[in-house]
Amino acid sequence: MTGLRLGPVLRYVDFGGAGTASVWVETDRPAAAEVRCGDGAYGMSRTFQVAGHHYALIPVTGLTPGTTTPYDVLLDGRQVWPPEDSSSPPSTIRTPAASDGPGEELRVAFGSCRWAAPAHGEPDPVGPDALDTLAKRLAADPGAARPDVLLLLGDQVYADETSDATRARLGARRDLAEPPGAQVADYEEYTYLYDESWSDPDVRWLLSTVPSCMIFDDHDLIDDWNTSAAWLEDMRATPWWQERVLSGLMSYWVYQHLGNLAPEELAADELYAAVRAAPDGTDLLRRFAAEADRDPACARWSYRRDFGRTRLLMIDSRAARVLEESARAMLDEGEERWVRDQVMDGRGDDTDTGADGGAGDGSGNGSSGRAGDGSSGRGGRGPYDHLLIGTSLPWLLPPFIHDAESWDSALCRGERGPRWARFGEKLRRAADLEHWAAFPDSFGALAALIAEAGSGPGAPATVSVLSGDVHHAYIAEPTWTAGDGPDARVLQLTCSPVHNSVPGWIKLGFRLGWSRGARRLGHALVRHGRIRPSGVDWRKTGGPWFGNQLMTLTLRGRSATLRLDQAHTRSGRAELATIETRTLTP
Repeated sequence: MTGLRLGPVLRYVDFGGAGTASVWVETDRPAAAEVRCGDGAYGMSRTFQVAGHHYALIPVTGLTPGTTTPYDVLLDGRQVWPPEDSSSPPSTIRTPAASDGPGEELRVAFGSCRWAAPAHGEPDPVGPDALDTLAKRLAADPGAARPDVLLLLGDQVYADETSDATRARLGARRDLAEPPGAQVADYEEYTYLYDESWSDPDVRWLLSTVPSCMIFDDHDLIDDWNTSAAWLEDMRATPWWQERVLSGLMSYWVYQHLGNLAPEELAADELYAAVRAAPDGTDLLRRFAAEADRDPACARWSYRRDFGRTRLLMIDSRAARVLEESARAMLDEGEERWVRDQVMDGRGDDTDTGADGGAGDGSGNGSSGRAGDGSSGRGGRGPYDHLLIGTSLPWLLPPFIHDAESWDSALCRGERGPRWARFGEKLRRAADLEHWAAFPDSFGALAALIAEAGSGPGAPATVSVLSGDVHHAYIAEPTWTAGDGPDARVLQLTCSPVHNSVPGWIKLGFRLGWSRGARRLGHALVRHGRIRPSGVDWRKTGGPWFGNQLMTLTLRGRSATLRLDQAHTRSGRAELATIETRTLTP
């Protein structure tokens, strides 16, 4: 009998009244995978095969807007979810009412950097998992406020930092004394990471009932992925990197990226259709991954989702980089143009959001070129009340760290000569100096786009940059020192990790990075690097907070509130404690 290996993972849910959703599963053999809902909504898809593994992304139609319905998963006509012995509540699909009215509420939970929790009963060296703890809270209290969507902002798996259990599996199939050692080497070993991360019973239930949007960060492939051109040249010279990067992109496409896309985009996707039609799609997917690695402009991992009057732009800040020192950019020219088109779509300007073709809700299409026209499949959109820009790397860092990264970028491009350039490259790699600040032109371009999007008729109430990566949480607010600032309230909301740790000396460094003395030192570095002012200043208005944590934005009309929850152990039980709540709008 066909079994369910992983999932179900509830991914896309339509917020525009179409009554559609998508559910991802991995099975242990080929099968017809079905989703049957309590209200009669239904979906079916045959599994496709990659590297001997079997997957389906099941499009569900016929959902009734404004309802919550339980669902079952069947394989070849036999129910496999929920399991017969399940003690969890039913998995459900909540379909929002088709309304753009001011009374509609949206709860967006987000965070990044999650090591898989250890097996039940084993000690956890980094403390309780915030995602696992959230799942337990929601399962125990059906009346608790549940996120409408969960944003996972990178490092969903750690290819370069494996657990004891995963290392044992790696060691059973190859010699760990040979590179890449205890890191994952190929697609099969990537499946071990997802097995470990998504098979946790509580997290598995949570992902089956709360829609999720995902984007990669460096550890999904390797620490500091695409730091610089010199870094990439060194990695490509190793005997194991090519297989690693192809397997990382392939597994990301299967496990994470496909579920980010709207059903109509999937239906139009040529690679997805080809992989589904092939007896085994491995070679097709390898060719795509090789081309995407060779020429990042041929693929788009960024995407857009509209949740009623809230727009989410999830930006790829890893694979789309331009690494040549003379033209260094976080986003290549086409990607930067696409991001602007999606932000400004519906704002009444002359942006041609259809220039790249595509369909759906403006999601990027990493499998068939750069697509996405900014429409939602239900006609033109009016202005949004809240703009969320998801980027795994924070746009606004502690000022000293920002200045150090900008200075190092200037050194590396030769501003102070070749000797300083060599020093800058060594420092960049040693200190992980590769955030937005290390791409000064891109930092300025994003600042300009935020100012434009947040100004004038139809401006949103808030523009929030949602990030992770840095293993702590904080709130920062910018002011524009050159020209008029935006009308919208602009915030950098950083939340990390979901389940990881940070050494004490790094904690101290982040705290000092906001201090006045560190700012003065940063200004000295800026002068030495001959760096032009960015036109933006900012201050910390919350944090830093350290621990395993999640932030939740609650958006209702033009109002916004923020809550930060941390996972703690009390009386031998993990629970979420609210550390901070605040209103972000008047």
